[in-house]
Amino acid sequence: MSTDDFRAALSRLASGVVLLTAHEPPLDPEGPAGEDAGMTATAFMSVSLDPPLVLVSIRNGSRMDDLLDDQPLWAVSLLTESQSHIAGRFAMKGRISDRLLFEDIPYVRGAHTGAPLVGGALATLECRTERLVPAGDHTLVIGRVLSAALPSADGGPLMYFRGRYRHLS
Repeated sequence: MSTDDFRAALSRLASGVVLLTAHEPPLDPEGPAGEDAGMTATAFMSVSLDPPLVLVSIRNGSRMDDLLDDQPLWAVSLLTESQSHIAGRFAMKGRISDRLLFEDIPYVRGAHTGAPLVGGALATLECRTERLVPAGDHTLVIGRVLSAALPSADGGPLMYFRGRYRHLS
């Protein structure tokens, strides 16, 4: 089976779109504040209700992969159909810094993680890594949910299907 055949087959599986975020602490406690990092993910799922666990798949060698090796605290914002511009922005490959990507996005800092939580998201979760599981060219990050909030009841979920962002309706 070719990579293209595999990709084409799985592009027929609709999935929700989330923004995974984390705050990278400063290297020098006396220096400037740390930086925020974010990435769009479509491979995200609930794992367990008791304890509350979720899973996200992260490409090996990505900035988020490197960051979550050291930073166990992170957050997830479940994006609405009107937030496809956010998903597209954080899905760009080869970007140098995430600082500018957050500049005009409304967010609050999570009380448990310090990570950005997108304003107007359908739901937000703050998590602490329980386990990192190597899986081919990705790492499966299993996180314990520390808090959950429902900042917006407006709109439907942002979906990803056949290589494009879609609306549920």
